Amino acid sequence: MQRLDCLSAIYHELEKCLVVTIMGAVAAELQSLGHRTNFFYLQHAMGLASSTGLGLALCKPNRKIVVLDGDGSLLMNLGMLSTMARYAPKNLVHVVFDNESLLSVGGFPTATRTGTDLEGVARASGIKKAMTVHGVEEFKAAVDAAIRGNELTTIVAKVEAAGPAKYVTDLALLENRFQFSRHVRSLK
Repeated sequence: MQRLDCLSAIYHELEKCLVVTIMGAVAAELQSLGHRTNFFYLQHAMGLASSTGLGLALCKPNRKIVVLDGDGSLLMNLGMLSTMARYAPKNLVHVVFDNESLLSVGGFPTATRTGTDLEGVARASGIKKAMTVHGVEEFKAAVDAAIRGNELTTIVAKVEAAGPAKYVTDLALLENRFQFSRHVRSLK
């Protein structure tokens, strides 16, 4: 399945959430659907989307937080799964797009290509609701249920190692930081 198809399938659901995403293909494809002030694109912070999402979830317990992560990014900060499990915020949905490669930086294979099971690692870390999905409808159903639910959830979406032709975005990333901060402060 294609990551862009997955993002298109849940785009409407993200409107009411705070969304944190890694840079590269995920950010470029999400922005291609239309930027929103509740989207935060982490610049020069590979591996830290889950950390940022956890912080937001703990500070804003009445808001649903959705982290759009990648396998390479998560593998750089794998211990974060145990930290998320320790605090287990009920409002955090962690989506990991697993294309088995570092697509945005040359396509080098990640450990998931040789057998690392991110769902299994999430479960072993203490995240009770973790799953792997392989189709767009299955992905949409899992994300919709997690957004409506009340439990820390990790969804590993197995996607093809394909992305946009360019990873350039029209959004000034410094402005995104201020825009997102203003949006978060405006929430009750």
